[in-house]
Amino acid sequence: MNNDIIIQLKDIAKTFDGETILHHINLDIKDKEFVTLLGPSGCGKTTTLRIIGGFETPDTGDVYFDGKRINDLPAYQRPVNTVFQKYALFPHLNVFENIAFGLRLKKLPEREIVKQVKDMLAMVNLRGFEHRKVTTLSGGQQQRVAIARALINHPKVLLLDEPLGALDLKLRKDMQVELKNMQKKTGITFIYVTHDQEEALSMSDKVVVMADGCIQQIGTPTDIYNEPINAFVADFIGESNIVDGVMVSDFKARFSGHTFDCVDSGFAPGEQVDVVVRPEDVDVVTPERGMLHGVVSSVTFKGDYYEIIVDVSGFKWMIETSDYVAPEATIGLHIEPDAIHIMKKSEYSDRFGDYSSFSDELDKLSDPEPEEEEEAQQ
Repeated sequence: MNNDIIIQLKDIAKTFDGETILHHINLDIKDKEFVTLLGPSGCGKTTTLRIIGGFETPDTGDVYFDGKRINDLPAYQRPVNTVFQKYALFPHLNVFENIAFGLRLKKLPEREIVKQVKDMLAMVNLRGFEHRKVTTLSGGQQQRVAIARALINHPKVLLLDEPLGALDLKLRKDMQVELKNMQKKTGITFIYVTHDQEEALSMSDKVVVMADGCIQQIGTPTDIYNEPINAFVADFIGESNIVDGVMVSDFKARFSGHTFDCVDSGFAPGEQVDVVVRPEDVDVVTPERGMLHGVVSSVTFKGDYYEIIVDVSGFKWMIETSDYVAPEATIGLHIEPDAIHIMKKSEYSDRFGDYSSFSDELDKLSDPEPEEEEEAQQ
């Protein structure tokens, strides 16, 4: 085993009520790493976290911690702590005593408890809150108390299950930065569960993208965004135009009626492929200068850019541009070779990438509630 690896999941499978939730998961997590399990509701990410924490037992497969199999080790004996979305603070104890709880169980001297709690309050920006009742705190402050209570025991691994789900957008963004800073300061391995792609990309050293009980791709945020392995990952991580294509030869792909230079090779000549082009990588030009051309269906102002939906021969492309384009205008699309990413066909092909039914409202309606997956697995 690699000395850097602190947790290994080997061939983990789990079924609830006859439904397979995890299909033979294999995952290595390194010491001091910030790892995010990312995916939609029901993909198996929370179950994976609960198996690491000892709250669920796999039907098959093994969990290793520092090279030792821990399948039969109960949760309270594992060197991990968990922060849930519902913070589970003790309402009858003040902030100080909530944070000190684990230290009191260890029967540490009072002077040491006071020092450690004060240090932890400083880390989570709650100096001066020692004597406040937790029931009087805001959601963000309660979350900081829960994190401090978990960190003060110096676990080797901290599990975080949608911990920012109940916070408003601005507070979420602030806490993303703070959590990353805490992880760097403490050197504790963080394993974080979310369905929020931006959260995963902004915080993680490594992202594990999950769907349908399987790991789809593991990589750095940059790798996952720039080199998605299939149509599911390309669609789930940011916006993507995903079109059917054919590899003409190495470094040449044909799609949407045009042959493009690209930077991909290793595909068979004539192989059917999925082609990904990110909206921000399409340049709007005059129709005569465009490799493709189409009619603008809609224009939405997003603050620092316009989001444009363009009908190109019946396929709706999304483009992000700083230049205003009028609805119904005919425009050209120019795409550089390094903006074209070629993927092999998969079970997710032809399910994503056309923005004919796209709207912010539909997008919001399809966002899972953070508790959905956990409730489904109770």
